[in-house]
Amino acid sequence: MSDSRNLLRTQQFPAVLLLLAAGLGILFANLPTHDPIATVLDFHIAIPGTGIDLSIAHWISDGLLAVFFFVVAMELQYELTRGDLSSFRKALQPAIAAAGGVVVPIIIYLLIAGGGDTASGWPIPTATDIAFALGVLAVFGKGLPTAVRVFLLALAILDDIIGIIFIAVLFAHDLNWIYLVLAVIGVVVFGFLSRMLPVKRSGIIIAAMIVIGVLVWALVLLSGIHATIAGVMLGLAIAQSPSMRARHALDPWVNGGILPIFAFAAAFVVIPAVSPSELSPAFFGIAIALPVGKIIGITAFGWVAMRIGAKEKAPALTIMDLVAAGALGGIGFTVSLLLSNLAFADDAEIRAQAILGVLVGSLIALVFSGIIVSSRAAWHRRVAAASS
Repeated sequence: MSDSRNLLRTQQFPAVLLLLAAGLGILFANLPTHDPIATVLDFHIAIPGTGIDLSIAHWISDGLLAVFFFVVAMELQYELTRGDLSSFRKALQPAIAAAGGVVVPIIIYLLIAGGGDTASGWPIPTATDIAFALGVLAVFGKGLPTAVRVFLLALAILDDIIGIIFIAVLFAHDLNWIYLVLAVIGVVVFGFLSRMLPVKRSGIIIAAMIVIGVLVWALVLLSGIHATIAGVMLGLAIAQSPSMRARHALDPWVNGGILPIFAFAAAFVVIPAVSPSELSPAFFGIAIALPVGKIIGITAFGWVAMRIGAKEKAPALTIMDLVAAGALGGIGFTVSLLLSNLAFADDAEIRAQAILGVLVGSLIALVFSGIIVSSRAAWHRRVAAASS
């Protein structure tokens, strides 16, 4: 059991598992298995007396995925306080590159699909999937300088922050301030209790935190903000020491269960029986903006960022290292799939094609990044061997 959990804490295996789950989702959606699985995903489960009534698909995207965002937010908290983003100087360069990795994909998407019903999909190609990007880096990047991994991690984390802001601001509906205020109070209590744990590891306190966390999730859901934001709020509020223990305990469950289940459900779309010319502009906008927009935006803005304050020394990364980071940034996947579901919640046909665009664009970026990262790693190994 411990070996399997350790495997799920690695960077390579969860990325493979995620890709496999998405592939199975597409496969089963286009086989005779479609109808029975669709019936299960559409089945509603309600909590009596609460007003919460969600389909299985929404329990996955609104409920299980909140746990994923809880883990992401704990990592964000660490990086912002003690890690690679803990100072303005450390955060400046990846922040500029991340801005390019958001702005350029948006521009490309709007140029292709900015008119009519598809215009609302512009946030979709802005995300970077940390698990996938670091997985590719771990598989193909042996020999790359530590600076590349640090830069990519900071870049992906900043991308996540932007994605979280998009989810919270753009996709809130019929905001109920009473529920939201109660949720914030719950988060404060949750954070206070977490700060008692380093002094006294009490099962009662942990149980109370779990109950409050579930309550905060329900209140955020009922407030009109997407429920995954509850995970973000709780992850940022928890104290550092219990945060590290919680991440260690939850990582195998998130990597081995929650993300593959979400990937399967999100990728469970019927491939339209149409010619390429009949595909929605949203498909092409996303499929192009993810791999192309990310690599152009991150490389160009990163090149500028690396020259800020670097007058007396060489930049930490070369232009080709930035190209590698940009290629990895094009793997949108998890957050992009969620944004596809939110952006086109009222149009099933465009939503399905947007999801296909995410999968195609991410796959292109995955292949291209694997090639360029392995090439850069080999170059760095040769340079290291020659200088030793």
